[in-house]
Amino acid sequence: MTGNFEQARDFFLKGVAHYRAGDFAQAEREFAAALDLVPGRVSTLTNLGAARLKLGRIEEAVALLDEALAQEPDNVEALRQRAAALAELGRHAAALAAIDRALALQPANGPAWTLRGSILRALGRLPEAADAYRSAARHGDDSELSRFFLASLAGGDTPPAAPREYVQSLFDGYAHEFDQHLVDVLHYRAPEILVRGLGAQPVGAALDLGCGTGLCGRLLRPLCRRLDGVDLSARMAQRSAATGWYDEVVQADAADYLHGTDRRYALVVAADVFIYVGALERVFAGAARVLARGGRLCCCVELAPPGADLVLQPSLRYAHSAGYIHKLAQQAGFEISATAEHPIREDQGLPIPGLFAWLIRT
Repeated sequence: MTGNFEQARDFFLKGVAHYRAGDFAQAEREFAAALDLVPGRVSTLTNLGAARLKLGRIEEAVALLDEALAQEPDNVEALRQRAAALAELGRHAAALAAIDRALALQPANGPAWTLRGSILRALGRLPEAADAYRSAARHGDDSELSRFFLASLAGGDTPPAAPREYVQSLFDGYAHEFDQHLVDVLHYRAPEILVRGLGAQPVGAALDLGCGTGLCGRLLRPLCRRLDGVDLSARMAQRSAATGWYDEVVQADAADYLHGTDRRYALVVAADVFIYVGALERVFAGAARVLARGGRLCCCVELAPPGADLVLQPSLRYAHSAGYIHKLAQQAGFEISATAEHPIREDQGLPIPGLFAWLIRT
């Protein structure tokens, strides 16, 4: 029995190391091996639940965390992970109850306050969510991510970009059901509008920025001799590559790719990606870099309210003004050939105003 415990401890410690390194699949295997050798251990159940939560196996995570809490009802980490899992399932009231119990036991837990803020934001209780993010900062969780969340609710200085970890995590988790949710539920039509505005003229090489699962790619492919895609999310990049519509898909930040690639393009398309980029100066300059004279950039943005060029909204999406797009076009050497206003998608049944723009490199 002693040998089993020591071997399980080794598996557990390896699992912790892999989890901290972001290799959640390997962490899950190590924790599962530890649990097989020493069943029912609360620390192993909690960490295995956390790993499966990261892997999107939410129901399994909840079951493991419930098992841990049956033995130790006041285990703060198990309560926090369970709250996160319930929030992923859309069970926000139950998630709030779990995180409130964790905070009652450990009021100075900064990550728990951050999670409470996100749960309250999902429930539409925005002033309380802002207070929770402030509490997170007071208790040491003054991360880029928590500051980003707070800025979306409390105004003040607008962060120039969304944290990469947030965007990657959001779309890695969204990749499996992205098409159905975006098109069928949110009535997303941006790719059709952008590509229709290009006309039927064939192009040489095209680049799909933020290619996602390939919703633009399937429309662009018949027009292009070559089609490349770039996406910050590894899982989105894998899905778009698997469609067969792209000659190459690269996992990278859009601006980094535009400033680093040796490829040149006749067309760059950015369908609903700028809402997660924020400030667009570097993207426009990069697009100008990869486009020859006469090359085209077409893009869409959520429209900012009057008087603001760039706004981070409570939805955690950026909105941009028409004036901002015109200013960037002039700075980067583009002429705007056409613009149009259409709803980009729906949010809770309401259309989200959008600006679509077609630009030519001068």
